[in-house]
Amino acid sequence: MLIKIKTYILCIGLFFFSIQNSNCQNQKVADSIKELLRSGDSEKSEYLQLDLISFFETNPDSALFYAEVLIEKAIAVKPKDSALKAFRLGYLAKGNALLKKGDNSKAIEAFLKGLEYAEKTKNERSMALIQISIADTYAAMENHEFAEQYYTNGIEMLRRIPDSTNLAGALLNAGDWSITIQRYKEALEFFEESSSIYNNKNKPIGIAYNLGNIGIVYAEQGKDELAEENINKAINILEKLKDYYPISVYLTYLADIYADKGNFDVAFKYGYRSLDLAKAYGLKEQISEANLKLSELYENADNANLALDYFKNHIVYRDSVRNIAEVQKISNAINSKTQAELELETQKGRTNRIIMYSIAGVLFFIGLLAFGLFRRNKFIKATNKIIATEKDRSDKLLLNILPEETAQELKDNGKVEAKKYPSATVLFSDFKGFTSYAENLSPEQLVQTIDHYFSKFDLIMEKYGLEKIKTIGDAYMAVGGLSYDNVDQAKEMVLAAKEMNDFVNQAKIDDNTTATFDIRIGINTGPVVAGVVGTKKFAYDIWGDTVNIASRMESNSEPGRINISENTYEIIKNDFNCDYRGELDVKNRGKLKMYFVN
Repeated sequence: MLIKIKTYILCIGLFFFSIQNSNCQNQKVADSIKELLRSGDSEKSEYLQLDLISFFETNPDSALFYAEVLIEKAIAVKPKDSALKAFRLGYLAKGNALLKKGDNSKAIEAFLKGLEYAEKTKNERSMALIQISIADTYAAMENHEFAEQYYTNGIEMLRRIPDSTNLAGALLNAGDWSITIQRYKEALEFFEESSSIYNNKNKPIGIAYNLGNIGIVYAEQGKDELAEENINKAINILEKLKDYYPISVYLTYLADIYADKGNFDVAFKYGYRSLDLAKAYGLKEQISEANLKLSELYENADNANLALDYFKNHIVYRDSVRNIAEVQKISNAINSKTQAELELETQKGRTNRIIMYSIAGVLFFIGLLAFGLFRRNKFIKATNKIIATEKDRSDKLLLNILPEETAQELKDNGKVEAKKYPSATVLFSDFKGFTSYAENLSPEQLVQTIDHYFSKFDLIMEKYGLEKIKTIGDAYMAVGGLSYDNVDQAKEMVLAAKEMNDFVNQAKIDDNTTATFDIRIGINTGPVVAGVVGTKKFAYDIWGDTVNIASRMESNSEPGRINISENTYEIIKNDFNCDYRGELDVKNRGKLKMYFVN
């Protein structure tokens, strides 16, 4: 796992943005420039303002829009040199916007077009910076040959100009890339030169990032003392700058490194430091990640109880970051379920009283003739019918909460033993844009909307013999393979995922649907542990690395696509047409192979 704390380079200069730099602040800058553009008060030319708006705009679609406007307006710019500059800025802005959207191939095309215009104007600084942007994009695409080529060309040009400030940023980015290909000596040389420049220019944030990345290199090389020394120096600087997010990220990374080396004492130390820091400064996303890391560490240490506790905390903070009001709906659903259970118990009590009265009646009329016996038998049959009806209701309610085998075990033994399943297929889904949409709905509309989709998903899971585990906000989780004879569970889960996707797409053109979304789906196959937790409002759940990776498959998917892991692909590759996406960086997991199901 590589910490990507980069500088972002524009041809108009070098800008630093730490991991904690808020999107809100960037958007305020973009909005203020828009206001200047509308008022005409700014001394900057229109195309420079459009370029800045595209850079600071946090919404990638909006950033792309302003970049396209800049390119369109460049046609009318006079004189020719200014037009060439406007085109260069426009295509650079377009490349940056496409990079934000994750469309790396089109970003490369835009950057190359910008480079073409930079060469026409013979602006070496712009040529160098655009080549660094191209190198960064190729590095993200894992095209290491081209990444190296453009890093080398860009850095050499920045040395020749000279432009030490932008050179420092380029060296920092090149060092990041060198770590990913395990060229640690080269990475150290890049970071040390970059750090030297930032020291001379008294740029503490650049110094801190270089120290932190140098520490990561030493950690990868097993040089623990040097790793701690450099990262602690970085942390000291970042604390003075009040840039706490990267500190927590660095600590989580170190926990991961030492866990891989089997040094769990040190790993736990860094995991807890990361969590404490994130809590101290209210960094909810990093609180979630630190809890997830501690859960993984306790799982590796065979402490299932603490692993589960920290995983629950991870889920809570992950959902609070998503800011889904659906939590209230889940609470209402649980309360409704509890109310139903109470009503069922009340009805059982009434039934028991009926039985007692019937027995008393039988004793009272024991001496009666055939007519009395006939009436007694008729009453008993009615009572038995009531008992059978209530038992059926109780069984159906239990099966809505637990798989059939688990429900039977609970009825027979009064408890459920945790079971390990060697091969299960886990699905996660999530709606794009649900959070912003939900904020504008009443509670009734919100429940109606989410129920429209989840009710259909439940039917799809039932059709293929799969188990719905739970919903968290707008996320839906299901699993197949919780019976040892379910050999086709991976194929069935993919078929179910395709039907879910088709239903969501159909909802967009359905006049009866008030809300339409795109859905991301992720699937992974592997061993899981399943069981029931709690003694009140108990819940059936599954745990294990397989579940974590399935969640990562969903978060790395795209709207309208089904993203599967390598494990699932090996099982279903002869049944479905899939596109290989390559090895993608997954937070806290390193690089994982992924495939889109067509």
